[in-house]
Amino acid sequence: MDRHFDLVVIGSGSGNSIVDRRFADWDVAVVEKGVGPLGSFGGTCLNVGCIPTKMFVHTADTARAPEHAAELGVDLALHRVDWPAVRDRIFGRIDPLAAGGERFRASGRDNVTLYRGTARFTGERRLTVETEDGPVTVTADKVVVAAGSRPDVPEVPGLDTESGFHTSDTVMRMARLPRRMTILGSGFVAAELAHVFSSLGVEITVVARGDVLLRREDTDIARRFTELARERWNVLLNRKLSGVRREGDTLLLDVEGPDGAATLETDELLVATGRRPNSDLVDAAAGGLALRPDGRIVVDARQATSVPGVWALGDISSPWQLKHVANHEARTVQHNLLHPDAPRASDHRFVPHAVFSSPRIASVGLTEQEAQASGRRYVTSTRAYSGIAYGWAMEDTSSFAKVLADPATGELIGAHIMGPEAATLIQPLIQAMSFGLDARSMAAGQYWIHPAMPEVVENALLDLPLD
Repeated sequence: MDRHFDLVVIGSGSGNSIVDRRFADWDVAVVEKGVGPLGSFGGTCLNVGCIPTKMFVHTADTARAPEHAAELGVDLALHRVDWPAVRDRIFGRIDPLAAGGERFRASGRDNVTLYRGTARFTGERRLTVETEDGPVTVTADKVVVAAGSRPDVPEVPGLDTESGFHTSDTVMRMARLPRRMTILGSGFVAAELAHVFSSLGVEITVVARGDVLLRREDTDIARRFTELARERWNVLLNRKLSGVRREGDTLLLDVEGPDGAATLETDELLVATGRRPNSDLVDAAAGGLALRPDGRIVVDARQATSVPGVWALGDISSPWQLKHVANHEARTVQHNLLHPDAPRASDHRFVPHAVFSSPRIASVGLTEQEAQASGRRYVTSTRAYSGIAYGWAMEDTSSFAKVLADPATGELIGAHIMGPEAATLIQPLIQAMSFGLDARSMAAGQYWIHPAMPEVVENALLDLPLD
């Protein structure tokens, strides 16, 4: 039976947050394809992304503490890792949250109808939802497409369900820790999960196509991180996976590189080669939505698509696959739904990100290579953690903060930090860039607590060779 709504939201992540009490007089539908036990109600971040991974990262950091303790004159030892206890503590908190969110939307108490199943466009603002009870046709005056993304698995002979491999969707729920794990990829997911599993005692091999890990970071960050990673993991650069086959409990990986071909043996393979937007799963093209070559839905600054009355947000349309971006875009869409005569634009000027590996990394604005490519004048300054008192306390010899600025105005155009609490230390720089505070004013116009970690930022700002 056909059903018409005022608003349909596809996806239960950031899109689900749009519908609050201000929509009490709207007839709303939420469609989520992955619900039920171990489903994905609540989106990528809650179930298989930032929240569980950071809970694992904190555990990993704790497990690694004995490695650094000897430098401080403290005798610590890691006796064992209880993987089921680690895993079940984390998902014992997350799964009830996802289930509770599903129950709330399914209750119908808030004028919302929940459809469990995959939604596909069959025309402008017209959808077919494949539910357990059969297909349902849904139309709406307004549609929000917030269906997210999924792990992108490259086409490699033998890389299929029969050979068996993990993505970030499954690896955190493994029944037991393997002795060896090979990670295909060199980005955020690969770096974070390599840190997690190596800290818990797994032998890690990283297979990367490029000549550095985290190649999209500032060159100084990527090179230093790669150097440090090679001290912990078996890092194979400039390599390509050409085949996968299984012999009993062992996976055999055929790898091609500058020295020819080789075969790696491993117990588990984690494919972490990026994520792809779910625009094909919702058949966005059939709904008249314009797409970019990489599959992302085209949106303007208001998050509006090429079809009137249809908005998109998050991974399905945004080049930034980041929860804080999706949340920001959801607030933009929410405002524009409620106030169509006074639309608001998303602010993507200074989008920060962090990599919760070891060491940690945080970045905002231009990298030095991007500044060079743009042709604009810039100056840069780098200060090491070892140059501040708190860095001495931590015996930190590898971490640093780097800032880029316009030499004439002192305008900050980029910041990159690698080391403990990088994601926290970079926040004042994000604030300065967002509100137009120049480097001179930021460095000299306030007190910086001594001795504290933000002094590394202060020193980097003071060292900028401004005109």
